[in-house]
Amino acid sequence: MDDRLQRELAAWLEFYRELGFEDFYRRVPVAAEPGTPANARPHEAAPLAAVAKMPTEVPPVVAAVSGGRPAPAPAVPGRQPAGGVPGHSGDVTVHTPAKPWSSTVASPRLMAPINLPPRSFSLFEAPPPVRGSETLEQIREDLGDCHRCRLAAGRKTIVFGQGNPHAELVFVGEGPGADEDEQGLPFVGRAGKLLNRMIEFIGLKREDVYICNVVKCRPPLNRTPEHDEIEACSPFLYRQIEAIKPRLLCCLGAPAVRTVLGIKEGITKIRGRFYDFGGAKALATVHPAYILRNPREEKILREDFEKIRDFLKKT
Repeated sequence: MDDRLQRELAAWLEFYRELGFEDFYRRVPVAAEPGTPANARPHEAAPLAAVAKMPTEVPPVVAAVSGGRPAPAPAVPGRQPAGGVPGHSGDVTVHTPAKPWSSTVASPRLMAPINLPPRSFSLFEAPPPVRGSETLEQIREDLGDCHRCRLAAGRKTIVFGQGNPHAELVFVGEGPGADEDEQGLPFVGRAGKLLNRMIEFIGLKREDVYICNVVKCRPPLNRTPEHDEIEACSPFLYRQIEAIKPRLLCCLGAPAVRTVLGIKEGITKIRGRFYDFGGAKALATVHPAYILRNPREEKILREDFEKIRDFLKKT
């Protein structure tokens, strides 16, 4: 091979090293192992381990064309001092081949971004679920016979939720009580009857709205759900809201406000205000059970429900 071809080949090898290619494939002739037929081809006798142990100091292709000599110095445009190219005693002009990458892909040396195609999924890998595309039935099926927290030990029934799956108004309470745990439906006790009256007060029916709770199982003695219990159950609440896509969320009581809106202020300070919740709005008000314990405060609940009625009419 003449020196010019050798220099061009060395320049191409240097270019591929810049791109991160260090090894080049070649078949390594090795002695046949005992038991190998005499007429076996070299590549049939060479074990894969021998190929895996190929040296990387001298690229195989360079070794093949230079008789094992070190690779020529990097080819750069212009003149090189004597001795820069093997076999030459004087200055020579070295030609650098044009770089073959496309104009849309930059050299790693330039640190330019490379736009990769969108990730595709194999036949054995399911794509991630698209939130908002699942139904309430699918969420309920995923919940299953839930034992994700300690509340499962004392419940009779999981109280998932009830109402219109496409409701514009969703009510979120704290957790099931004794009547709810018995029937498997939210807000069916005394507090539920008061909530039904307030829903009718704004011109709607219970079937028009969707009602659910922060936790799906009754806490012992109707205590407030604890943090780890809310952590285990609230993802299903968020998925319910996302599946329904309501225009307005009504948080009934402090636990619902803290879970949905992350607000820790007292409910009496923030009630009646509208907050952003994704593409919807959320309003905080007192729990109907609070009104049952303080009947004189029913006007508070009426005022907040009037704001709910006005919001739905305006929008």
